[in-house]
Amino acid sequence: MNDKLPKLPSPFLALIPILTLVVLLFFTITLFGSSALSGGSQVVLLTATAVCSVLAMTCCGVSWKRIEESISNNIKGVSSALIILLLIGALSGSWMVSGVVPTLIYYGMQILHPSFFLVSCCVICSIISVMTGSSWTTIATIGVAMMGIGEAQGFSIGWIAGAIISGAYFGDKVSPLSETTVLAASVTRTPLFPHIRYLLYTTIPSMTITLVIFLVVGLMHRSGAGEHMAASAEALQNKFNISLWLLVVPVITGILIARRVPSIVTLFASSLLAVGFALLFQPHILEEIAMAKTADSASLFKGVFITLYGETNLEMGNPSLNELVSTLGMSGMMNTIWLILCAMCFGGAMTASGMIQSLTSLFYRFMEKRAGMVASTSLFGIFLNICTADQYISIILTGDIFRNIYKKKGYESRLLSRTTEDSVTVTSVLVPWNTCGLTQATVLGVPTLTYLPYCFFNLLSPVMTILVAITGYKIRQVVHPEKEITREDEEE
Repeated sequence: MNDKLPKLPSPFLALIPILTLVVLLFFTITLFGSSALSGGSQVVLLTATAVCSVLAMTCCGVSWKRIEESISNNIKGVSSALIILLLIGALSGSWMVSGVVPTLIYYGMQILHPSFFLVSCCVICSIISVMTGSSWTTIATIGVAMMGIGEAQGFSIGWIAGAIISGAYFGDKVSPLSETTVLAASVTRTPLFPHIRYLLYTTIPSMTITLVIFLVVGLMHRSGAGEHMAASAEALQNKFNISLWLLVVPVITGILIARRVPSIVTLFASSLLAVGFALLFQPHILEEIAMAKTADSASLFKGVFITLYGETNLEMGNPSLNELVSTLGMSGMMNTIWLILCAMCFGGAMTASGMIQSLTSLFYRFMEKRAGMVASTSLFGIFLNICTADQYISIILTGDIFRNIYKKKGYESRLLSRTTEDSVTVTSVLVPWNTCGLTQATVLGVPTLTYLPYCFFNLLSPVMTILVAITGYKIRQVVHPEKEITREDEEE
């Protein structure tokens, strides 16, 4: 953006687009329910964008060119994420039809005891997410399988999704391979590993409490789902060729991730590998998808393509199992992609108009003391997740806006980087129109507001960072901010 901002809008003016968004979303979700993501929410976001743009041009003298450039930059920033979403759709279809996910579900039901399922699910997703650095990849692969296992054991979809997301975002928050972890450290100018070690003071207590909750709930769980699990396992075995050889696909995918192969390449390669196993192990499934009367190469080719891009519905003899093994492929991601594009328009307009910067002034009066400063940063980060609908933008803006404030007050940059992670990274998945919330709701097939109350790690993290700030544990002011990370800090 080449032109300077002529006039910073007042906080009152900046709240108008936010209120417009919230009010219209309330009525849209009330009227349309879960189908609001099919168009209603997109219209709301574009309407709020229009309100913001009109106010910016008429009241603040902001040029349309500035707004347009900001929107374009936002969309450019999520372009790779949109490709990843399409590939996740293809991967989910190929992993299901090839029998990879049914095999994981089949063996998982036999290995994971219902009493320890939720805590095991959370721990497994945590380990995989730490190793991969990606909550999206973790949820799209092992998370989908865990949903099937949990439903077969009689757990509600909210509890299962909450355990999956809690574990996945633990790794997304602390893994040195995570983009958000690296971004938060970079924006606040904090060395990566001191940032991660400092995160543990708030992250470990939050995850400990989360695991205790899931353990207690699991021990209290009395589903009587033994017959249902046996029937589900038999139905999966009758429909799919269940084989341990199919686990080669997730193993190779894990190796690619461990070797830090780019996400787009990994997802594409994993999808193609799953297609190969589908041709070897499940040709009858591909023929059913293609609705072919005869088995030939054309029907297999058609079945593969439909699996990757379209909707698949297999008859399992049980409505819940029919829904479990159904997939939407790349086409199932289109509503999410459409909504992300509209959300980027709103975030771009809010940024270009200066309304985001204006709203920060509302927090300054509460930043005299340490606890108030951390609480304001945390609340503002959550607020940005709601306004900009993208965790990357929220992390960058939070770091940029508060960096000088922390420095002037003599606090270490790692306090800001930790607060940013505790408030932005983990809460993005709790906002229905945020890119993370949209993606995980689509991949897991669970509405954001359904799993939100059970994402204990994500809900506890902002609270924990404020509580630690109140106690002052391991928080100190520095005399020379430019030398704040010492050798002692590196060894902590």
